[in-house]
Amino acid sequence: MAYTFDNSRPIYQQIIDTIHGNIIRGEWPPGTKLPSVRALAVEFGVNPNTVSRTYSELERTGVLEMKRGQGTFVTESEAAIQQLKQQLMHQRIKEFMNEMESLGMSKAEIRQGIDSYRKDDDHDNL
Repeated sequence: MAYTFDNSRPIYQQIIDTIHGNIIRGEWPPGTKLPSVRALAVEFGVNPNTVSRTYSELERTGVLEMKRGQGTFVTESEAAIQQLKQQLMHQRIKEFMNEMESLGMSKAEIRQGIDSYRKDDDHDNL
């Protein structure tokens, strides 16, 4: 099944985002063997070089480990996965704050909006 990619961002970065999500949600727990470059390229409907670049970037950042002759694995380092979670959370919060501020909202208004959102019965466990 080929994915639909956003033309405004590099494909390899969008694949990285997908892999990050799989890891953070626990779909690919620490130590999980990932599909081969070719298999993932077929799944995403992209050139194998794109997946190779993706895996290399994720290895560089410590999220994946390549074991010669065995394949590519999610890191077993819980610290690296926690760091990834924190990094992605801060990134999304920053994007949210920038978007709200670009709409002319002050930090106080944003804070009030978040508090109001949290008081809603559907979101009271935040």
